[in-house]
Amino acid sequence: MTYEQLLTDLGHGKVGTLYLLHGEEPYFIDKISEFFEDKVLTEAEKAFNLVVLYGKETEYGQVLDECRQLSMFGERRVVILKEAQDMKTLTKLETYAEKPVASTTLVVCHKYKKVDRRTKFAKLAEENGISFESKTLFENQLAPWIRSRIQSLGFKADTGVAELLAENLGSDLSRISNELEKLALHARSDKPVTVKDVREHIGISKDFDVFELCKALTEKDFRKSNLILNYFSDNATAHPAPAIISALYSFMNKVIIIKYHHKTPGDLARLAGVSPFFLNQYKQAASNFSMAHLAAIFSELKQADKHSKGVGVRRPEQASIFKDILVSFMEPPGATSA
Repeated sequence: MTYEQLLTDLGHGKVGTLYLLHGEEPYFIDKISEFFEDKVLTEAEKAFNLVVLYGKETEYGQVLDECRQLSMFGERRVVILKEAQDMKTLTKLETYAEKPVASTTLVVCHKYKKVDRRTKFAKLAEENGISFESKTLFENQLAPWIRSRIQSLGFKADTGVAELLAENLGSDLSRISNELEKLALHARSDKPVTVKDVREHIGISKDFDVFELCKALTEKDFRKSNLILNYFSDNATAHPAPAIISALYSFMNKVIIIKYHHKTPGDLARLAGVSPFFLNQYKQAASNFSMAHLAAIFSELKQADKHSKGVGVRRPEQASIFKDILVSFMEPPGATSA
């Protein structure tokens, strides 16, 4: 069952007795949990029939006791077990999963990793309840997801807005959603949100963001690249080296895919996982580098990633790491852009 299907069913009042929400992406788990906490019971019912527990401080016996209590002043009792990945006795809930109480809804929120499907608890939860795996979105799924989220928030956006956000905010869906909610406050019903609006209202600077860094480096505008990298070094908390390097690696990976393959624009965009809106930018970047030069850049990015995490260097200073990356983008001796 997908996230959308699950929320649709819940919205139509189809509430079951047992839900196992697990996986690497916490955003979907949090949103489903919020629905159970906010929407399933009335405000009057919540005082008596809503219980929220936390895995680190909860034993399975306490969960069983709460689930087996009768609902008061309502037809249903909702028990939410948050941070279930921290509960040492979680698998002992197999005794409850074998026969859930009909008047109780137990929601188990197991974030950041999948449950072991080989356990009896996981098998029974899937057999007698609903098991939902919250998967991390692939990079090429981010922009479509952002467009869908914009639509659900009730405003419109110009072409390129979703791609800009995906490039700059990464794969943290909670952060992206929070930024979109801020953007919605400034959106007008008669005018789509523009790239300029995004840069103005959610703190993506025209000159100092990862998207502009990738653009400057691949255009071989090393003066501007150096300015941006110096800014990142001076603001390391907001722009940590591993995140910057990861974004550069992802961008250049698309560049090398586009350089290597000769396909129609539509097929090329799908293969590289980029929006057709930005395809020409990637093609231009590909034309500026030889395959040998791209290989050298990838080698340096891998080395920089290790250094940024303290591997292989005594003092992994961000400015020094960024300087080596900048040098790698400069044309090596004897190289051509063919």
